[in-house]
Amino acid sequence: KGESVGFALTATTTTTLMTVAANKVIKINRITCANVDGTNAADLTLSITKSNFTPDGVDNFDTSGTFHLAKTVSVPADATLVILDTPIYMMETDVLKGGANAASDLELFISYEAIDDA
Repeated sequence: KGESVGFALTATTTTTLMTVAANKVIKINRITCANVDGTNAADLTLSITKSNFTPDGVDNFDTSGTFHLAKTVSVPADATLVILDTPIYMMETDVLKGGANAASDLELFISYEAIDDA
């Protein structure tokens, strides 16, 4: 099922934006970030906190932890930046977190597919 959500980011870079529900996998197709401030650049931080799981077909991996998709990436005033345009998967109970260095300057838009893994 295809979905999309938007977020007006706060100045707390560890704000929970999405938590994957039990028995679901989220395929994130695209993430864009728009700076709606007409004067100042703003920095984006975006990360995924992985739940403890065992992936199929991979050895020697981190089963949990926080991994950044963007770390204090500057988004120019009145500009839009593509953060992700190659799909990634979030497993059940994974958490997408993010924020900006200035409240209400950055807006995030995420296009994704929810997949039932029950």
